[in-house]
Amino acid sequence: MTFRNNGDLQPFEKKVWLSSPTMHGDEAKYMMEAYDTNWMSTVGKNINVIEKEIAEFVGVKYAVALSSGTASLHLATKLAGEKIYGQPKPNEGTLKGHKVFCSDMTFDASINPVAYEDGEAVFIDTEYDTWNMDPKALEKAFEIYPDVRLVVIAHLYGTPGKIDEIKTICDKHDALLIEDAAESLGAEYKLNGKWIETGSIGDYNAISFNGNKIITGSCGGMFLTDSREDADKVRKWSTQSREDAPWYQHEEIGYNYRMSNVVAGVVRGQLPYLQEHIAQKKAIYERYKEGLKGLPLKMNPFDPDKSRPNYWLSCLIIDEEAMCKQVRDDNKAIYIPEQGRSCPTEILEAIASINAEGRPIWKPMHSQPIYRSHAFITSKGNGRGQSNAYIDEGKATDVGMDIFQRGLCLPSDNKMTAEEQQKIIEVIKMCFR
Repeated sequence: MTFRNNGDLQPFEKKVWLSSPTMHGDEAKYMMEAYDTNWMSTVGKNINVIEKEIAEFVGVKYAVALSSGTASLHLATKLAGEKIYGQPKPNEGTLKGHKVFCSDMTFDASINPVAYEDGEAVFIDTEYDTWNMDPKALEKAFEIYPDVRLVVIAHLYGTPGKIDEIKTICDKHDALLIEDAAESLGAEYKLNGKWIETGSIGDYNAISFNGNKIITGSCGGMFLTDSREDADKVRKWSTQSREDAPWYQHEEIGYNYRMSNVVAGVVRGQLPYLQEHIAQKKAIYERYKEGLKGLPLKMNPFDPDKSRPNYWLSCLIIDEEAMCKQVRDDNKAIYIPEQGRSCPTEILEAIASINAEGRPIWKPMHSQPIYRSHAFITSKGNGRGQSNAYIDEGKATDVGMDIFQRGLCLPSDNKMTAEEQQKIIEVIKMCFR
C-alpha cells in the first residue's frame, strides 16, 4: 500500500530535509584563510585552533582532529585493544580473538571498528527510557562473558544513555569504555552531581562533524581524551605512523586519517553557533511534542533530571495498540491502512508526499545481515532463540527491534519554519484518521 495525499496539502516547493548543514559565513572566512596562506593540507592554524576549542568546550585535555567520526572511533577502538591486550602483529587487529560489548541500536560506524580490529561485537539490547544501551542487559552480558574488557556505547539521536549505571558496571568488571558521541555534541549528563558534556565520559571518546550533525565540517571527527600519551599515539597513527627519522620509516601500521585544514576551517566557523543550533532543534522537538498531543504516540524520551539532549533528531514511537499491520524484509516494507491506526511506513510515505524527509529508526545491529551470527544479549540473557516449542517462555525481549518497528525520525532541519513543521504535523494526523 502506498500513501495517497488527497490534495489537501500541497508539497513544499523546496524540500524540507531531515537534518542538513546550516552555514553562517564564518566558515568561508576560515576556509579562505587556509587557501590564502596555502595551508591546504592536514596541518595549519584551523586544525590547531579547533582542537583547542573543542577540547575546552567538551571538557577534556586533548582533542585530535581526524577525517571522520568513524576514523575517530576506529583509532579509539584500536587504542583500547592495545591497552588491554598489548601490541598485535602488523597483520592482525588489536582485538583479535576477543569480544566487545556494543550498543545494538546505532549506526554501524559505532560497531565496524571492532571488526576492523579483528574483534567480535556482542550486541547489548536497548532500554525504553532513553533508547540507549540497557544497563541490565549489559550486566547480564558480563555474567555470560565475564572475560570481556571493552564496552562501546552510543548516545542515540543526541540523547545521553544511562551513563552512571553503565560506568559503574564497567568499573565493576574492569572494562574500558568507548563513548560514541557522534550524534550528541553539546548534550550534557549529570554524573556524580555534576553536569558534564558527552564526549568526555568514556576512557576514549569520539565525535562527528558529518554533514547532517548538529555542527558540521562537511565531514570530519575528533578523538577526545585526558591522556596526552593517548592523544599523541592517535595523532601518530592518523598520519601513517611515521617514525622520527629523516626518511619514511614505519614500525606500526598507520592510517591517512588526519583532518584537512580546510575542513577544520568549516568546523571552526560552526562551533560558535552550536548552542544556537541546539536551541533551534529543541524548539522543533517541543513543537512536535505539542502539535502531536492526543495522537497514540510519544516523542523519543530522555531523563530530564540526568540529561540535557542536543535534540539532534526528533523522533516518535507509535503506541503498540495503534499500529496498523506492517511487514518489512531487508529491503522493502508494506502495510495495510486501518482507521485510527498507522505505522512508520505510512507516516514516512505521507511525509515524503509533501516533499519532506523522514527516516526509519536505526535498524538494530543484531538484525543486520552482516552481524546476524553475533551474540545478542537482553535483560533476560541470550537474545537469540528465545522461544520454546514445548514450554511457554513468555514474550520474547527485543527492545531495539520493537522501537525500530514502531518508531521513525521526523524532519528535524533547523532551517524548517514553524509553518512548514505545522504542515508536517497535519500530515501525521491524517495518517491516524
